[in-house]
Amino acid sequence: MKLSTLVLGLAAGVYAKSSTKQDVLDARFGSDWPFSGISTFAHLETDRCLVNPNTKYDIALIGVPFDTAVSYRPGARFGPRAIRAASMRQSSLRGFNARAGINPYKDWAKIIDCQDIPVTPVDNKLALHQMTEGFKELLSHDTASPTHGRVPRLVTLGGDHSIVLPHLRALKQIHGPITVIHFDAHLDTWLPSKYPSGWAEAEAGSGHFTHGTMFWMAHTEGLLAEDSCIHAGLRTRLSGTDYEDYADDSKQGFARISCDDIDTMGVEGIVDTIVKRVGDNPVYISLDIDVIDPGMAPGTGTPEVGGWTTREMIGLLRGLSGLNLVGADIVEVSPAFDNAEITALAGAQLAYEILTNMVLSRHDGETHVDPSHDEL
Repeated sequence: MKLSTLVLGLAAGVYAKSSTKQDVLDARFGSDWPFSGISTFAHLETDRCLVNPNTKYDIALIGVPFDTAVSYRPGARFGPRAIRAASMRQSSLRGFNARAGINPYKDWAKIIDCQDIPVTPVDNKLALHQMTEGFKELLSHDTASPTHGRVPRLVTLGGDHSIVLPHLRALKQIHGPITVIHFDAHLDTWLPSKYPSGWAEAEAGSGHFTHGTMFWMAHTEGLLAEDSCIHAGLRTRLSGTDYEDYADDSKQGFARISCDDIDTMGVEGIVDTIVKRVGDNPVYISLDIDVIDPGMAPGTGTPEVGGWTTREMIGLLRGLSGLNLVGADIVEVSPAFDNAEITALAGAQLAYEILTNMVLSRHDGETHVDPSHDEL
C-alpha cells in the first residue's frame, strides 16, 4: 500500500514538473460540452475582426443580422444567432466529416467566428454601404496559411438574401466577376418594376435593393461572370401570364434547375449540370434556406411547398467539393417561425458542409485585383 502511494506520488511529481500550470488549466477547463460556453459557431475561436485588422484567418464565419429588405415575413435578423446556437453540437473535438475524410476544424485552415457586421435596421441605403465596407475589410485580412491562398474566405450567416450583393461587390474587387450557384425556391433576379407599388423614381441602391432584386442589381453592376451562374431548387410562381420572368433571368446569364428536376436527374445529375456550368471560375454558393421543403425548414420568410429534403441538399453540396469556392452564405433563417430549431439546425449543418468544401479546395496562386473599381 505504501509502495503504491509512493509511486503515485512520484508520478504526480513528474507530471507537475513536466506540465506548466497553463497545461493543467487547459486540460481541466479548456473545452466545453455542447451546451456550455458562449455561443460561437461550432465553439470556434471568436474575434471582433472588423476592429482588429491584424487578426489572421483562412476562413471566417460572419453574421449579418439584417432583414429590412424583405418583401414578406421579417425576422431573419435573428438568423445568425439561431444558426450559431444550433451549431453547438459541432466542435473541433467531434468535427470529423466521415464523407470527406477530414475534420475541417482541425485541418490546414484557421477557421474563426468573426462575430457580426453591425447594420442599421432603419436605413437600407446606409445598411448596404455598411455591409459593403464590412465585407471589404474582412477580405483584406491576411490569411494564416498563405501557401493555400492569400485571400480569406467568408461564410456569411444571414440575414435576408439581399446581403449577397455587398459580399459580391467586395469579391469582385479581388477575383473579378463571380460565378454564383444559387440554391433557392425563387429567382431573385426580378426587375424592381415587377414589385407592387414600385416608384420609378426610387433611388437605385435603396428602393431597388430587396431580397428579390439583388442578383438583378449584381448583374447591372457587372459583378457576375457571364453565362456561368445557375439557380437550383426553383419552384415559385411567376409574374404575369407567361414566362417573362424566365426571359429576364436568362438575359442576366442564369441557367435554371427546377426543384422537381431531381425526380428525373437525381442528385448526381444536378451536380454534374452545375459543375459543367460553372467550370473553373471563382464560385460563390448562395443558399436560401427556403430551397428546403417547409416541412423540414419552416423557419423562413417566404416558404414554398415541394422543396428538397435536407438529405438531398447535403448530397448536392457534397458533390460540389472540387470547385474554386471563394465565398458562401446561408440566409433567410427566421427563428420566430421555426419549430424545435429544425431550420436553424439545417442551416448549421449546411454551413458545416460548405466549410468542409472550402477546406478541401486548396487554391494557391496570385489573386486578381480589379483596377477599374470605383468607390461604392
